[in-house]
Amino acid sequence: MIYQATHITRYLYEQPVSQCLSEAHLRPRSFPGQKLHTSRIRVQPEPTVFEQRKDYFGNDVNTFAVLRSHDQLTTTAMSVVEVDPVPLPSQPDLPWEEVRDTLTAQADDASLEALEFTFPSHYVPVGSEFLRFVQPIFRPGMPLLEAAHDLSHYIHQTFKYAPKSTSIDMPLGNILRGRKGVCQDFAHVMIAAMRSLRLSARYVSGYLRSGANFQGAEASHAWVSVFSPGNGWVSFDPTNDVIPSDGHVTLAWGRDYGDVTPLKGVTLGGGGQTVEVEVQVRPIDGPVA
Repeated sequence: MIYQATHITRYLYEQPVSQCLSEAHLRPRSFPGQKLHTSRIRVQPEPTVFEQRKDYFGNDVNTFAVLRSHDQLTTTAMSVVEVDPVPLPSQPDLPWEEVRDTLTAQADDASLEALEFTFPSHYVPVGSEFLRFVQPIFRPGMPLLEAAHDLSHYIHQTFKYAPKSTSIDMPLGNILRGRKGVCQDFAHVMIAAMRSLRLSARYVSGYLRSGANFQGAEASHAWVSVFSPGNGWVSFDPTNDVIPSDGHVTLAWGRDYGDVTPLKGVTLGGGGQTVEVEVQVRPIDGPVA
């Protein structure tokens, strides 16, 4: 599938902002299974400084500064990206305990690289509460990917998708006990559960195809990737109870939401603010030059 993805973010300020500095993860990644053809980010008012770099995780990051007074900031990201269907894992699905031990032993370069995703991060704690949550699902000797699939399904079945019911600053333990939230909450809970077993799980930020029968379409979306030796990173979408494939467009990945926030920054002035976000991911026909 070839998509045109459009992501518009508007900040409307109660009072003028004298200057702002922002960071954006709005350029889709290229990797086996996904190819970025074109990408353009437009900012109004026009920034004085606009730079692009790679972050620690290999994501494209744009930073920009608007150094004149404004009462509205609009960022429009437009990309053309090609996404292939995701093939089934080709290697055996190992027992999760064996995967845990392989990670701990840093048995190869891939396991060493994945090891950092076993530790807690800013928005994803680990501990007894999440261990109790996951233990009935990850039974002794159960294959890792089968268990991860069951965990994703269990979160989908037992948590309520409830927009505006949580905030990014709400402790994840509260979300676990309340059993409701949005896609980033579902992803964080699954990651915390996996890491409490000392398994590698990372946070993926992206989009869903517009018009699809999915929770979280027409907005930024989040899901989870789990490391499986021999198979690499295998993704799960607990919000929609699906295996991400060519209906999911990947923007960036990291330890949690804080590493891949689509747009964040600091301002001088402004008072209160209102944020409006529009996302469209539409298929386009024909080859892309």
